[in-house]
Amino acid sequence: MGVGSWELGVGSWELGVGSWEWGVGSWELGVGSWELGVGSWELGVGSGELGVGSWESGAGKTSIVNHLLESGLRLGFSVSATTRKPRGSEKNGVEYFFLDAVDFRKRVSEGQFVEWEEVYNGTMYGTLRSEVDRIWGSGGHLLFDVDVKGGISLKKVFADSALSLFIMPPSVAELEARLKNRGTDTPEVIAVRVGKAEEEIKLAGMFDTIVINDDLCTAQAEALKKVRDFLSGAE
Repeated sequence: MGVGSWELGVGSWELGVGSWEWGVGSWELGVGSWELGVGSWELGVGSGELGVGSWESGAGKTSIVNHLLESGLRLGFSVSATTRKPRGSEKNGVEYFFLDAVDFRKRVSEGQFVEWEEVYNGTMYGTLRSEVDRIWGSGGHLLFDVDVKGGISLKKVFADSALSLFIMPPSVAELEARLKNRGTDTPEVIAVRVGKAEEEIKLAGMFDTIVINDDLCTAQAEALKKVRDFLSGAE
């Protein structure tokens, strides 16, 4: 995710500052979960630092992500992997790494994922360690695409070293309207996403701050201010 003019989603993200090592601590790489629908994206600061975040389909996530990527804060977007089929003009390695189920599970067994989850029956999503290494290796700050549960689990790992921001649409009704207007999902899929969103929005209080995307420009400015303030305090 992170490419395109806007995307539907409620979600959250966190900005992380500090350092840690793969496989060190109470959380092990390749173990963990995340879901899509309400999702999360993450920001990391420095060459060995990580942050966490989440949103839901319908909150204008991609526009806010792109706004941050263009802000000059040296943010690098981590492309997630999925077993779902590409939608519309999506390209492998841009919006997602599109893998078949066999390849995905092989990577899981090899510990190539920071976190992963079978979100819907037969559809898996995950965050690749290689993406983290790529961005850290360039000295950038990480911007991830994970969901609310993933955001919560990563926040537990990084605690005060991460800023978690939950981005959501003004209402569930507006979320449903945005999903319908997107035109990429069947009514049945939309119903599942909306139902999941209703439950996951209840977890918004577990994040450091909430941004309601009623007006996109306002939401972009608010998110950017939160990120800049956090980065300034971490330096």
